[in-house]
Amino acid sequence: MSNLSLAPERIEEASRVIDPVFLRTPQFVSEALSERLGVHVVLKVETLNPLRSFKGRGTDYFLHRLRAGAGAGVGSQTLVAASAGNFGQGLAFAARSRGIPVVIYAAHTANPLKVERMRQLGAEVRLAGDDVDAAKREARAHVAEQSAAGHALLFVEDGAEPAIAEGAGSMAVELTQWPESIDAVLAPVGNGALITGLGCWFKATSPATTIIGVCASGATAMEQAWRTGELVSAATVDTIADGIAVREPIALAVNDMRAVVNDVVLVDDDMLVEAMRLVFDTLGVVIEPAGVAGIAACIQMRAQLQGATVAIPLCGGYVTPEQFARWVSR
Repeated sequence: MSNLSLAPERIEEASRVIDPVFLRTPQFVSEALSERLGVHVVLKVETLNPLRSFKGRGTDYFLHRLRAGAGAGVGSQTLVAASAGNFGQGLAFAARSRGIPVVIYAAHTANPLKVERMRQLGAEVRLAGDDVDAAKREARAHVAEQSAAGHALLFVEDGAEPAIAEGAGSMAVELTQWPESIDAVLAPVGNGALITGLGCWFKATSPATTIIGVCASGATAMEQAWRTGELVSAATVDTIADGIAVREPIALAVNDMRAVVNDVVLVDDDMLVEAMRLVFDTLGVVIEPAGVAGIAACIQMRAQLQGATVAIPLCGGYVTPEQFARWVSR
């Protein structure tokens, strides 16, 4: 693990210092879900917090370390980022408590619930481009232009900041406190922060656990980069899972993934919808498509996972009424 940008000791620190509202989330075996799948499923519910996602773990730890390294003067910088919505909420939430201004670029097609929530949390949200990678280019251009003019802006990229992944990895600290050995972890792969944070901690403390990332079959850039080591951008993406609809892989995240992830699987949109319905039927919980990617992979891999103990985070809870009617309520 010498080539990792992440460190287990910082993940452990994150599990102690980040905002308690994101810590010690429910984790339990769902008997109904386990019976349906034939797999011993340990769920980690990451939607019961002010953001409805795990993103507050990473953003809070990132700002904790940023302030520790730069001192109180970091508040004079405006943070700029691009997001499909959940990361932007996390950054806005963490920055608001520290008095730091935030500008988030999001695609014109972004989930309106997420856009509104980012604004409610104090972020200035600018819509640009047809997807999050196009919005990211606009965000970078804005930072370059304003920095050249002497303004203090800091571009923050999910997947390219080790502290964000280390904060997300605090989830794994809690999972390894489970009384039984965990055979595998199935988690979504967007920009890579979650899967690398989980993988770093498990490889250090439970190396026998298999770490499996999940990408959408309509957005395969991260899966291909992990498999080949080559960063190839896709022209387009085509998936309902906006949280993992990545066209342009991030080099640092791919490098870390290749060090700690055992496999990456692809699931199609029909499987994501099946997973959303299964979670709703067995738990009464509404999870967005990217947030059930681990469940979708478990459905797809049930034959090879029979009898195994598998940890799966449910990690995003934004579904519009129209989406619920189309995907979940039949």
